[in-house]
Amino acid sequence: MTAIAATGDVAAARRVPVTRGYRFELVKLVSQWRIRLLVLACWIAPGIFVTAVSQQSTLPTDTLFGREMHATGWAGPLVLLGFAGTWALPLLTSVVAGDVFASEDRLGTWRHLLVAVRSPRRIFVAKTLASLTVILLLVVGLVASSVVGGLASVGNQPLVGLDGHLLSPGDAATNVLLAWACALAPTLALAAIGLLGSVTLGRSPMGLLLPALVALAMQLAQMLPLPVAVRLALPGYAFISWNGLFTDPGQLGPLLIGIAVSLVWAVTATVLAYLLFVRRDFTNLTDEGSGRRAFLAGALPLAGLIGVAVAVVAATTGATGSGIDKDKVQRSVATAFAHLYRQQTDQLHRPAVTEAQLKATAACDKGSTDAVAEGAGNDWHCVVSWNLPGVKVTGQAIYQLDVASDGRYVADGDGPKEVNGYFLLRTPTGDAPNPLWQFDGNVELLPTDHKG
Repeated sequence: MTAIAATGDVAAARRVPVTRGYRFELVKLVSQWRIRLLVLACWIAPGIFVTAVSQQSTLPTDTLFGREMHATGWAGPLVLLGFAGTWALPLLTSVVAGDVFASEDRLGTWRHLLVAVRSPRRIFVAKTLASLTVILLLVVGLVASSVVGGLASVGNQPLVGLDGHLLSPGDAATNVLLAWACALAPTLALAAIGLLGSVTLGRSPMGLLLPALVALAMQLAQMLPLPVAVRLALPGYAFISWNGLFTDPGQLGPLLIGIAVSLVWAVTATVLAYLLFVRRDFTNLTDEGSGRRAFLAGALPLAGLIGVAVAVVAATTGATGSGIDKDKVQRSVATAFAHLYRQQTDQLHRPAVTEAQLKATAACDKGSTDAVAEGAGNDWHCVVSWNLPGVKVTGQAIYQLDVASDGRYVADGDGPKEVNGYFLLRTPTGDAPNPLWQFDGNVELLPTDHKG
């Protein structure tokens, strides 16, 4: 111990620069066969997947923007983003960040690395930067491949937003890239959790699985009827709330909160990992982390962070309950219907009409008429009414809604058949999908300034 400390003091002036250590760690990572395989898969597989699904007669309509994959090449990257936030990105961060420190424990190379670099702090920074670089490379591959696959198979067409308004190809491209950029925040949070697990648990496989397990736990939590303040305070919510970019005006409140929470988690978990790493006794070959230390120095601070985040979100937003109520559902359905009715009018070559002229309204109930119309469920029932210029009779259409806990819903047309009863429309140019038959929408969970 004394000899090692003396050697470190003598050579302190010749410590390896962080840039050189970073290059060394980066080469170590990309030389592993599993990392190379992941890079290859992320840069090729998404394009193949999007192309193949876009050519199928059956689309993944249960996935956000899945029903748009025949209409525009920008739907494919969004479908992939939904899958990546649920499965791909947690697994990628586990393989890369969750193993970057633990691999040295398995190989028993810590003392050799310390002799070469002479600074635990620089080792930590180099390993962290190298793992983040690889993760960024994987994410960029997912985006680039899915975009190329979608545009090559379907084309650069407009995209229908979650409130029915039409995004031009340029706006769609911008929002798709922004959505993927927002997903980087929860990805960084999972990567930081992976670093913390890799440091505290050593060669234990739990360190490698920690980001995936945390992501799975958060996904299960989002499926529960939690208060909106708790839902927004959980890391990873930005994997869901990016859909607010595809409404007009954008529902940016939940998205910004989700990004902020994710970044706070990323910083906190990284700092905890750093403090534990630099205090480690590398002269003891059996000191590779313990369950007690992982609980006290890792799990407890992060659990406390959730409590603080819930309190801050609740106090600053005034959000209470599920965030889903009758007024919000009615406004969302009426707005989406008005936008989509205009699209149907254009398809049928009827006289143009504006949303202001339609004056669309919706009357919604949930379950029986005696029940309180709020919260998630597949028992929402809405009747949409609208008026056409010069026509005295008020039109009406019926929709059955399945509203998820995160505010996303699917509206299924239930008549009349001339409006939303059939999947296809007979247009002057041939059969075309009926935009009013079934559509996706989104209810903003945070309180709004709208009335009635």
